[in-house]
Amino acid sequence: MNNAYFQIRFPQNEPVKAYMPGSPERAALKAELEAQRIAPVEVPLIIGGREIFLEQTADIVCPHDHRTVLGRYSVAGEKELQLAVEAAEAARATWEAMPWEQRATIFLKAADLLTGKYRAKMSAACMLGQSKNIYQSEIDSVCELADFLRFNAYYLQEIYKQQPISPDGFWNRVEYRALDGFVAAISPFNFAAIGGNLVSAPAMAGNTVIWKPSSTAVLSNYYVMKLFMEAGLPAGVINFVPCRGVDFGRVVINDPHMAGFHFTGSTEVFNGIWKQVGANIDKYVSYPRLVGETGGKDFIFAHPSADVESLVCAMLLGSFEYQGQKCSAASRAYIPQSLWEAVRARLESEVAQVRIGDVRDCTNLMNAVIDRKSFENIRSYIEFAEASSDAEVIIGGGCDDSVGYFVEPTVILARTPSFRTMVEEIFGPVLTVYVYPDEELDATLHACDTATRYALTGAIFAQDRQAVVDMERALSHAAGNFYINDKPTGAVVGQQPFGGSRGSGTNDKAGSAVNLYRWLSQRAIKETLVPRTVVNYPYMTAE
Repeated sequence: MNNAYFQIRFPQNEPVKAYMPGSPERAALKAELEAQRIAPVEVPLIIGGREIFLEQTADIVCPHDHRTVLGRYSVAGEKELQLAVEAAEAARATWEAMPWEQRATIFLKAADLLTGKYRAKMSAACMLGQSKNIYQSEIDSVCELADFLRFNAYYLQEIYKQQPISPDGFWNRVEYRALDGFVAAISPFNFAAIGGNLVSAPAMAGNTVIWKPSSTAVLSNYYVMKLFMEAGLPAGVINFVPCRGVDFGRVVINDPHMAGFHFTGSTEVFNGIWKQVGANIDKYVSYPRLVGETGGKDFIFAHPSADVESLVCAMLLGSFEYQGQKCSAASRAYIPQSLWEAVRARLESEVAQVRIGDVRDCTNLMNAVIDRKSFENIRSYIEFAEASSDAEVIIGGGCDDSVGYFVEPTVILARTPSFRTMVEEIFGPVLTVYVYPDEELDATLHACDTATRYALTGAIFAQDRQAVVDMERALSHAAGNFYINDKPTGAVVGQQPFGGSRGSGTNDKAGSAVNLYRWLSQRAIKETLVPRTVVNYPYMTAE
């Protein structure tokens, strides 16, 4: 019986381990990397708590060594997706009725398992399957995911506390129900933590979920699912179904009981889902909640007063860490003419020292891009710039897929702020620079604000405080996450809630209470303690 008020303490961010030579965490990770590399795993569907292995499979391949197969995963078809819908619906009533603190405890336990016994396993899977170095994997698949789980449990508690005013004689209260149906979730390849959050945030709020992971992140996402199950997640609450997007749309998105859609991925895919939902709106039991974080064309804008060393550091790390495959990665920069010579010289020097290669070599800052499709797309943009009279490749540009999908850190110098690589999302290690005349600061700020349809992240660099104020105001709608004298990547749960607007999504800030509200449906309850018995109102008395 729930006869007490339970309280979760305010969480702390998970400390990031350093993985220094000789440290126990480095030794454990090296052993796990070798174990996963030489022992391919068979990844099943997980529907209604049951593992399902199918004849239809696809390989899990190392992006930095595409001859190495890490395993195979079963690919769900329409039959299995329908089973997932039925499992989610069957589990819904019992899961929603479970006391909230019991639901939250599952995910708090998962966070502790993740940062303990699962740490090396999760990080190794992310490194090998998604080609992340030790640091990038640690901050993603371990620290950020643990932060999502812990902070969301706390935020949910704080939402439940919020209750309306009750005048004398009445008790008003609000019940925060789950949505009237299941939530569909599609997660991307680039962050294991995003997959875990896309499904756990709605589930924590009492919803059941059908999860389509990216085909190039199945391994780490599978271990996230196993982690939740070990933490006590009941059967059918989250259903893990790697599949083709077209099948997921046909069966899951079209189902009348889909009550919410939680997404991170391309703007084009999210637009397609939105259109599909709109075209079928009459068939749904309730209006689906559509929550999406999509593309980005993120900027760094330097004022003439900017510090060159910190600016160049931000340009390099913001653009090239994880091969530029972050939706927040810097991919366009606006540099004043007065600073360009110094910026270019330092940038060339720093990029020349960047090492690229296998994730197991800890001296490498960069690794491979995710797959051949991405590799070819990035190369096509570089070749376009090389052939154009409006731009030139001034750093890098090399592409080599003989062993893995490696692309050099590349800097393009554009002669116009509307050049194609200043506008379109590339999702690779390519930074395009536009050098503006110092006296055209305001016009260039306007160009930055209006050049693309995206508005995810952006950064400004200036030492002059009035310039900071003016630039921040001019770019107020250009980025949902805005950085001053820092790179536009690396948002931390509890510190910088993440998301953007315009073509970058619905800005329902992952890692904040705002996101959790989208998975709750309020019921307002008014109870009159002593009901009235007189029909007439006082004003009805005769004079």
